[in-house]
Amino acid sequence: MNLTPVEKIAEAVLYEGYMLYPYRPSAIKNQRRWNFGVLYPPAFCATQSGAESSFMQTECLVNAARDTRLTVKIRFLQIVQRSIGRLRPGSEAPEGVEPGFEIVDRLEVGGRTYQPWQEAVEREQTYSPIDPHARATFSTKELLYPAGKTFEYLRDDQGLAIGVIVREWQALKGAVEITAKYMGVGVFRLTVRLENRTPTPPQESDTSAARDAIILHSLVSAHTILGAENGEFISMLEPPRGYGILISLCNNIGTWPVLAGDGAQAVLSSPIILYDHPQIAPESAGNLFDSTEIDEILSLRILTLTDDEKREMRDSDDRAREILERTENMPPEQLMKLHGVLRGLTSVKGD
Repeated sequence: MNLTPVEKIAEAVLYEGYMLYPYRPSAIKNQRRWNFGVLYPPAFCATQSGAESSFMQTECLVNAARDTRLTVKIRFLQIVQRSIGRLRPGSEAPEGVEPGFEIVDRLEVGGRTYQPWQEAVEREQTYSPIDPHARATFSTKELLYPAGKTFEYLRDDQGLAIGVIVREWQALKGAVEITAKYMGVGVFRLTVRLENRTPTPPQESDTSAARDAIILHSLVSAHTILGAENGEFISMLEPPRGYGILISLCNNIGTWPVLAGDGAQAVLSSPIILYDHPQIAPESAGNLFDSTEIDEILSLRILTLTDDEKREMRDSDDRAREILERTENMPPEQLMKLHGVLRGLTSVKGD
């Protein structure tokens, strides 16, 4: 099943809060990462008195015939710790061998400044086709992502390696439980439960340093995309008459399922409250990551950054650099399209 149109909507959810204006690591609000839909390790959640969760659960209704097949796609970000090292003389090593270096707060190479940062890599798992009538639907799938580390050399204008970018990520362990329960008259209640089962030592404090460390063991911006071939999902917001009781039996935890795309063949279940059939504004030039973003205001603010601020934004992250280049190269007519957009106007009838 083609879920590409829904995935474009989900991209905005996936990177919500990834980096906030003014898109610089030195900005206070970017020094402590925050995102929606963070699933922490169970050991950490046990110290938070219910304030954080290690799982999210989606439940919704689907009209399913004998030939209905379902698709379940789990998506989230895994945080990658980026460190910057200054190479010791003669320490360049073959690929796969760790070179000799010392960690530094910043390093200038070839006119560019490199700084530590938390990057992100997209993770996703797809389960398809799923027959809601089959008992095999009741299953738990394990998620396993091993730890890893990579080294990227930083070379000067003569090609000499004088620094290294170290990217390191921790092992993640999770589980996806998918069940379908027959509710009568051809309707099934589909349940998708995503859990973080990563083992970590108990956390003794709730300091910023502790949270920065635990986020490396977490599933970030987690959400679920559901698809139905030869079937239809039922709106949780505006269900047809007679479905109210069945809707009330659905228990969604940490997530909000809505119809997505055209028709009722797909659902986006995210930690952000949306309406049915959400859309990206056609005049939007691209993602800005900033919560409750207003494209025109953010674009204008980016253009007013100083040269030093733009340099830091450009050097900090590939995604931030793309925002800056896109905004600086935006044609005037494109910027004008962001101003004063009205939607949903209807004519007034009568007196």
